[in-house]
Amino acid sequence: MRIWGYWATLGWAFLAFVASQFLALAILVLLRISDLDSLVNAPFDGKLVTLFIVIADPIMIAIITLAVLAARAPLVDYLALVMPPRRDIGIGLVGLVGLIAIGDALLYFGGYQLVTPFQVQSYTTAAAQGWLAALWVSAVVVAPAGEEVLFRGFLFRGWARSPRSVWPAIVIISLLWAALHVQYDWTGILQIFVVGLFLGWIRWRSGSTLLTFFLHALFNVEGTLETVAQVYFFR
Repeated sequence: MRIWGYWATLGWAFLAFVASQFLALAILVLLRISDLDSLVNAPFDGKLVTLFIVIADPIMIAIITLAVLAARAPLVDYLALVMPPRRDIGIGLVGLVGLIAIGDALLYFGGYQLVTPFQVQSYTTAAAQGWLAALWVSAVVVAPAGEEVLFRGFLFRGWARSPRSVWPAIVIISLLWAALHVQYDWTGILQIFVVGLFLGWIRWRSGSTLLTFFLHALFNVEGTLETVAQVYFFR
């Protein structure tokens, strides 16, 4: 199977991310769903967040698919879209629960908020506009699908080329993944980085991006449920 080199992999990934962001912005403006001022001044609006995700992530996946096809490689194999071993599913679930529990405990006893203002504002505005179900779908399905295809699928395949390069690749990919979540404060970005290391290890161990997608989706479900609790019971 032909695999893109290190720099070509980075180039395709950069193109996929940047093009998807700008095209999503353009579509929102052209369809008069929003304007640039609203997007800049209300970046946490639940309806806009939802629409942006459901437009941008499919575009990103399409460009990554094009990159794989351009390499004349099997899409399923290149992106590791295969079922994982049952043992690794169990290890992934136990590990994710442990990471969430430890992370939340450190935040709570350290005096930090478990739920960020971005989560609260996007949830409450989506609920007020009747977009709550769509927000759930975008956060639990669409966003994890796009991010896992890009990071644990395409970037991992291009950069984890030998046993010696696996952990450097996992660390760099996790840093990039965390750095893109600028909507969170430093504690949220740090938590995402740690979860990224775990997902990278699971991707390496299981050979399956489907498993990292499943765990990523569960991570987002847990975060959304914490947001629900914060909004309705602890405000």
